[in-house]
Amino acid sequence: MTLGPHKDSENQAESGPLPMAPRLPAPKDAGPTPTVPAPTQEQIAKQPWMHKLTPGEKPPQFVLFSFDGAVSKPHWDKVLPIAKAKNAHVTGLLSGVYMLSEQDSTQYQPPAGLARGSSDISFGGTRQDITARIGYLNQVIADGHEIGTHYNGHFCSGSTTQPSVDKWNTAAWNAELDEFRKILDRSRAAGLNLPQSAIRGGRTPCLEGIWDQAFPAMAAHGLVYDTSKVALGVQWPSVQNGLYEFPMPEVKVPGLGKQVVMMDYNLWFSLNGAKDQPERAADFTQIVFDTYKSVHQAALNSNRAPIVVGNHFNEWNGSAFSNAMEQFLEYVCDKPETVCATYTEVIQWMQLQDPVVLDQLRKMPPARN
Repeated sequence: MTLGPHKDSENQAESGPLPMAPRLPAPKDAGPTPTVPAPTQEQIAKQPWMHKLTPGEKPPQFVLFSFDGAVSKPHWDKVLPIAKAKNAHVTGLLSGVYMLSEQDSTQYQPPAGLARGSSDISFGGTRQDITARIGYLNQVIADGHEIGTHYNGHFCSGSTTQPSVDKWNTAAWNAELDEFRKILDRSRAAGLNLPQSAIRGGRTPCLEGIWDQAFPAMAAHGLVYDTSKVALGVQWPSVQNGLYEFPMPEVKVPGLGKQVVMMDYNLWFSLNGAKDQPERAADFTQIVFDTYKSVHQAALNSNRAPIVVGNHFNEWNGSAFSNAMEQFLEYVCDKPETVCATYTEVIQWMQLQDPVVLDQLRKMPPARN
């Protein structure tokens, strides 16, 4: 299946592009285990699950809600109150070009010989839009949510813009991450409360990349995790080329009886070929919500591996998938032994554990619903 950028979206900076799910070889080299700052005493006081497991104690069932693009205010306005009520934290994976106005687009120099100011997704609108975006993203950060990277121009294999990210070498990834840093430097100068050190990981466009080329650039830029690879079932993150990999799980959709990568667009494609049928929105929402619940129950009852819930802020098919995500966020985050956390928080928790215990968890079979 080959999917290019979503050219028909009314506002790409709101909904984002479409992902793919290639199965590419994992890096063979584990490399050094990366680290993040230890949790503060205040954080530990607010998060009683943030402790070393006692003998026989099971890990929390972590759920990682992550949003590619991550700049839509209407969607943050829905997510933030639910998250606050349920003591949940989520992760927004920011597309850098959404922090550049259209008139400032030439400030972005894509890598690999691509033309300055080019992007397969839109830029961020007007300068006034950028100012407003900085304001509400500061609220997201103040509420304890994480911002990571979805890189910049979103050049995927199905696009006419080439070379796409699935062909980039380490130098190209280094250049793309340098550009992301430059864009954030400008945003910080304009008031964004997001230090560079807070950007600890991301998801590649369309889940694509040559990992042995991409991961060294990520590690060199201070990233400690990636969440782009696809794995069968829900698996514990492992260290690959110096980064924690939190794979996107391929799960069973009970309403269809087939395996699908648990990303909103992939679920839509599995349901009706990604055709817009808003009259079926309620049915699609229920099928996706039931899938999420089934995966949570399977992981909770088996290996307790963190569940990656991948989404875009979108209105696809009558907002069926955003509605399912919001319902699941409200449903799951205060369930017993369940914690909705950021990637950094999960890594902080793992750093507190005995390495032998983590090895045992990773050796458990993937959770399959």
